[in-house]
Amino acid sequence: MPFNWILILLIIYFFTKSAITKKKIKIAVLLIAIIFSNPFIYKTLVKKYQPLPTKLDSIKLYSVGILLGGFSMFDRNDQGYFGSNADRFIQAANLYHSGNIKKILMTGGVGRLFQKEPTEASFALEELIRNGVRKEDIIFEDRSRNTIENAIFSRALLDSMKEQQPYVLITSALHMPRSLKVFQKAGYQNIVTYPCDYKVIETKFSLTDSIIPNISLLNDWQYFLHEIVGTFVYQLTGKA
Repeated sequence: MPFNWILILLIIYFFTKSAITKKKIKIAVLLIAIIFSNPFIYKTLVKKYQPLPTKLDSIKLYSVGILLGGFSMFDRNDQGYFGSNADRFIQAANLYHSGNIKKILMTGGVGRLFQKEPTEASFALEELIRNGVRKEDIIFEDRSRNTIENAIFSRALLDSMKEQQPYVLITSALHMPRSLKVFQKAGYQNIVTYPCDYKVIETKFSLTDSIIPNISLLNDWQYFLHEIVGTFVYQLTGKA
């Protein structure tokens, strides 16, 4: 998160006694603030990274849509809520009701370590049923904690059920490039991507969106950088 970079630099600035170091920190803070609060830079990079929307063949019926977790959260009383990535859930339900996919495989356990809370798959199961998806058409995987485990555990389930490929992979557009690499590495030979939950879309030109700094972007950058670094690490370790 660029905001944290600025915070760390300011702490170093406060404790250092070197005038040269202080000057360099001032320049670094200024550059970070200018670059990472610029809407044009952020939107250009994110739009280029996000894959284009997919239009599925209205006639073809795919056996399974794999819905990746990361769209819900729980409060202290274990009450589930939809989060900012809820479009993943919406689009999976839409594909089911429109007849594009026969079943939905919901994959997602407890993403945070040392947390005792319901699994995301259990929350999604109830919500899918509430949204008119038949229980027998929902495949339930609640052990995975990350994208790699999503791919591995889902494949084991699908292989055991002898579900035929191609499958439809449903996740956020920003998350799709890394997810696809992971699923392909896990042995999925034929998979169709269905990106959704777009963080940046093509809009009409606006001077505000191009020049005027937006301080909230100092937080938004973390999601894009997370995907870039995550993909690099996964490829470095042979997981993508």
